Amino acid sequence: MTNAKTGRDGRTRIIEGALRRFSRDGVSATTLASLRQESGVSVGSFYHHFASKEHVFGVLYADIQRMYYDAFLGELLRHDDARSGIEAIVAMHMNWCREHPERARLLISERPPRREEPGGPEVGEARRAMLRQVADWWRPHMKARVLRPVSSSMCYVLWLGPAYEMCRLWFAGAYQPTPEDIKELGVAAWHSLREPHEDEER
Repeated sequence: MTNAKTGRDGRTRIIEGALRRFSRDGVSATTLASLRQESGVSVGSFYHHFASKEHVFGVLYADIQRMYYDAFLGELLRHDDARSGIEAIVAMHMNWCREHPERARLLISERPPRREEPGGPEVGEARRAMLRQVADWWRPHMKARVLRPVSSSMCYVLWLGPAYEMCRLWFAGAYQPTPEDIKELGVAAWHSLREPHEDEER
């Protein structure tokens, strides 16, 4: 087995072990020793690939974020109609979390790495690129007075805040969302983000 092959396998084992351990115990409760034990790598192999536990988390978080954003934008850009796009993203989010529970737990429960932390620049740039594409999709619907002009933070809270909270209950074993629940979350997001008509405000 070549060194390059061994290197790739070692890095993959560390990332996969970190995903299991971080999603189960949380990043702060995971020690470097437990991370190496979960991954089955030596001290030397670990430091050949990563400088610290935080470095592993930064790389893993950026990979998960990229995977989620690809699914988000892939679904959003399929929809020219504002309502179908808003509701489809809520359904996509819930389905993505069901299909990738370990990754979803990290994405929802852990703080993203800051700019000065490992993975932080990549995470920040990916977020900005994603928001630009969402804004490009949003803008024509806003000009047509179909969707409200909202900040990116308010857009996130109104669009996916309830779905994120539902996932937290789901992951904690407190509630199992039904297809009807997911549909209702989508309808609620639409009513939160659409531009109300004057006759509805009276």
